[in-house]
Amino acid sequence: MKILVLNSGSSSIKYKVFDYNSLNELLSGEEENISEHLQAVKKLVDRLFQSGVISDISEIKAVGHRVVHGGDYFKEPALINKEVIKKIETLSFLAPLHNPANLAGIKAIQKHLPNTPQIAVFDTSFHAGMPNYAKIYPLPFEYYKKLQIKRYGFHGISHKYLAHKAAEILGKKIEELNLITLHLGGGCSACAIKNGKSIETSMGFTPLEGLMMGTRCGDIDSSIIFYLKKELKLSDEEIETVLNKKSGFKGICNTSNAKEIEQNYLQNEPRAKLAIDMFLHRIYKYIGSYLMLLEKVDAVIISGGIGENSQLIKERIEEKIKNFSLKLLQIKTNEELQIAKEIKALL
Repeated sequence: MKILVLNSGSSSIKYKVFDYNSLNELLSGEEENISEHLQAVKKLVDRLFQSGVISDISEIKAVGHRVVHGGDYFKEPALINKEVIKKIETLSFLAPLHNPANLAGIKAIQKHLPNTPQIAVFDTSFHAGMPNYAKIYPLPFEYYKKLQIKRYGFHGISHKYLAHKAAEILGKKIEELNLITLHLGGGCSACAIKNGKSIETSMGFTPLEGLMMGTRCGDIDSSIIFYLKKELKLSDEEIETVLNKKSGFKGICNTSNAKEIEQNYLQNEPRAKLAIDMFLHRIYKYIGSYLMLLEKVDAVIISGGIGENSQLIKERIEEKIKNFSLKLLQIKTNEELQIAKEIKALL
């Protein structure tokens, strides 16, 4: 029996297949530049047969989906049915770049594998247990009660995987560990983990808050939004585009390609140097604040496309945290494996 895990984006579907019993990875791949998910899933299923991973569709015991926003509805993985789909749809306004694409993957699987159970695993779930003083914003309290405005946090599947992998590496029980995890990729987030549970994270109501990212600004003074409206006569949609797609590394360097920026940094290109220094400055601030919250930290973990591959970022963070006698672990994240583990536990 096999578990198929999908990470459906707006123009691509990443997938991995795991053996149900051992959770060994059997196949992985990506359907890129897709125009619609139905055809992409058909090609994916054909590839499972062509590769010999399955000889009959009934060998797929379950299909797991990464779903970015679970809101207040989902604190655990959920077996997908009409009600679950409806709730994911209602949350799409909070994650307009992600939830609709995740749903498209779910509906495509329903067409091609109608009798196979599907399970949604949510990026927000790992952070659902954060204390109220960490997740409620200092806005009028009725906004929290009536509009559910609060810190949801994201990248939870990755942060959870990293925490459990660190426990394995350190030879300790997850319940005994305090960790600071940094998922550094196109999107970036930090998480403070106390006794194996998320108590604070950098992303908030949406994935825009927190660290500087590839095209997202992270933390800014919110009054800048009103200033841009007034001075540049930008619409709400235009400002949202600036903050989500034209800021971060792209805003400073005119590119979000981390490798290119690092190469330019090593050649002393001023904008690249500024961008890397800004990026690290934000990371140091979050590590410092999380140190205060956790008091004792067993390790700082870096992961994601930048965290796993950039020697420069690794060395700079390692150099900084040595002053506090902290250990740095560089771990390759595996969100699909974490999803497969959660599916197996649920089934």
